[in-house]
Amino acid sequence: MDMVVVGCCSLPFHFHGRTLQKTRVGAPLHNNEPKMQPTALKLPMISTHLSFGISMKDRWRPTRSSWRPTRFTCRAYTESSESQAAKDLQKSKLDLLRAAQNTQRGLLASDDQRATIEEAMVSVEQYDASIPINLNELDGTWLLQYTSASDVLVLLQAASLPFFQVGQIYQKFECKGCDDGGIVRNIVRWSVPSILQENEGATLLVAAKFSLLSSRNIYLQFEEVAVGNLMISEQLQALIAPAFLPRTSLSLEILQFLRSFETKIPLLGNSDDQADRRRPSPGGLYYLSYLDRDMLLGRALGGGGVFIFSRTQPFQV
Repeated sequence: MDMVVVGCCSLPFHFHGRTLQKTRVGAPLHNNEPKMQPTALKLPMISTHLSFGISMKDRWRPTRSSWRPTRFTCRAYTESSESQAAKDLQKSKLDLLRAAQNTQRGLLASDDQRATIEEAMVSVEQYDASIPINLNELDGTWLLQYTSASDVLVLLQAASLPFFQVGQIYQKFECKGCDDGGIVRNIVRWSVPSILQENEGATLLVAAKFSLLSSRNIYLQFEEVAVGNLMISEQLQALIAPAFLPRTSLSLEILQFLRSFETKIPLLGNSDDQADRRRPSPGGLYYLSYLDRDMLLGRALGGGGVFIFSRTQPFQV
């Protein structure tokens, strides 16, 4: 916004004349004393940048005219609507993450907390509702922050047992350069205390293909479940191959087997059995309600729950 203000900083010429006379400090001025002509001052252009975004430029040139208006330009810059919308969006995202805090990824969320989180999700989703999903931006690894999906909450509830732990849960999309779909892997890090390393001792992986049905809806077709990436605890390693005894070939083979252990279970429609292949593999509809470079919101259609993810470092499968 540009604003030009024309004002009058007008003083009588005789005022400037008196001001510019070379007299002694405190000496009186008498009418019979010779008056010196005012000297034109050449002042540099003055530019004052104020903290609220206004700049003024002025050049004062005294003349013989009794009144001379002084013109200066005042420019006031207002924030664009796009910048304000970005700030509002960032605030809505922070409010959503704060609302999901201290719920143990949704396991301990009360009814009031769930209602607050739902309201905060809708506030974020409105900023991205009309934009189709960018698969290149979707590509990557996403860390679960909150969910209301019953199948995930059951897994988190099992972590309360003394012999089972659940670590981080990820969703990894592989769709860079694709136009209509890709691969998604649901990754759960879990452990058995004293046998595997704490929280991150093993990996449960559920792989699925997904296809883009519309600008926001994707269809998941699950293909297989895999368990692997075992990392045994120091206690178990010491039990199998004690440090005070020489390691035998058998103990080394056991350690190697555990570290390289991996099993895969194909889901219906992907096994070698012809009867199974005729039946479709389990799947589901998933609505990606919001996506940007650091947040992903999703809704499993059919009452499957909501998901809040934040982008994280790539996970190597």
